[in-house]
Amino acid sequence: MLKSAEIRRQASQRLQEIFPRARGWEETPDARVGSQTADLLVKFRLGEHEQTLVVDVTSLGQPRQIRAAVTKLSEMRRALPTAYPVAASVYIGAQSARILKDNSLGYVDLSGNCYLAFEHVLIEKDGKRNVRPSTRPLRSLFAPRATRVVRVLLTEPGRAWRLEELAKAAAVSLGHSHNVVKRLEDLRWLERDDAQRIHLGKPADLLEAWCESYTYRTNEIASYFVPERVTRKLMADLARTLAADGRRYAFTLSAGLSLVAPQARLGGIHCYLEGDPAPIAAALGLHPAGEADGAVHLLAPYDPGVFYGPLDKAGLKVVCLPQLYADLVHYERRGPEQAEHLRREAMGY
Repeated sequence: MLKSAEIRRQASQRLQEIFPRARGWEETPDARVGSQTADLLVKFRLGEHEQTLVVDVTSLGQPRQIRAAVTKLSEMRRALPTAYPVAASVYIGAQSARILKDNSLGYVDLSGNCYLAFEHVLIEKDGKRNVRPSTRPLRSLFAPRATRVVRVLLTEPGRAWRLEELAKAAAVSLGHSHNVVKRLEDLRWLERDDAQRIHLGKPADLLEAWCESYTYRTNEIASYFVPERVTRKLMADLARTLAADGRRYAFTLSAGLSLVAPQARLGGIHCYLEGDPAPIAAALGLHPAGEADGAVHLLAPYDPGVFYGPLDKAGLKVVCLPQLYADLVHYERRGPEQAEHLRREAMGY
């Protein structure tokens, strides 16, 4: 993990790249602004106007840290109304960006994302991936077996669990469940009620953190040509063939979204399944293809937990909503936009 001083140095470089026509660039590190200390205070001229930025650096750009930055930056804005407050981090994801923009604050990260809106300036770049994933402290939390617990909690975010119930639902040992719960409590994403039952306090933060360490490409993907256009009938035929063979399955990505949100366009079929996909593909008359050329993609899951809590839509099984969101977030074809639509319309957090 980069130290704050290095993030500050690189954030300064990013700002100078964003404003190549700035003149009279002046920087003051650790500048006192009211009762707060700005990690960096920047003054420069754009045309005839003098601009001032107050920058707060956070090593992790996750929502919990960004909310703390919002409090600090808002105080500095009250103390110095002529300055524009900016959060800086290695990576600021979609949820953290939304928190900052909702509070009329700017941001810049080292991965290429930024949002700066003041006076006659509006610069926004998003969708860049984390160039230095900071997931090492969370690696054990998002290991395959541990995500079973995470997925169960996110699927029923309002439910209060006893540890034994949670372990059973996630199909992990009591000890493993305890370890994950303790880590979540350390991060203050999990709370206990008076009866010591467990419930999520910040499901959105947990979902965002999981998505930063996961991509659907973690699963093994086998792709196939289809002789005709991709249709709902082909999905039904695939489901029927899998069920007849006694295999668990669940649709995801655009296929899953088309069932959950019928207005969504069916671009291709992605389906998790147990076992070897080759016999299923042969039974449907599908022929192997490269991923870019295929229209049907059968996914061997990185962990059986992906089958937890499937939704039944028109007789077809879809992965649970948190899994569908996590798969969509890093999907190239409008995935982030579709993920946010799903979250806004169906997930409630």
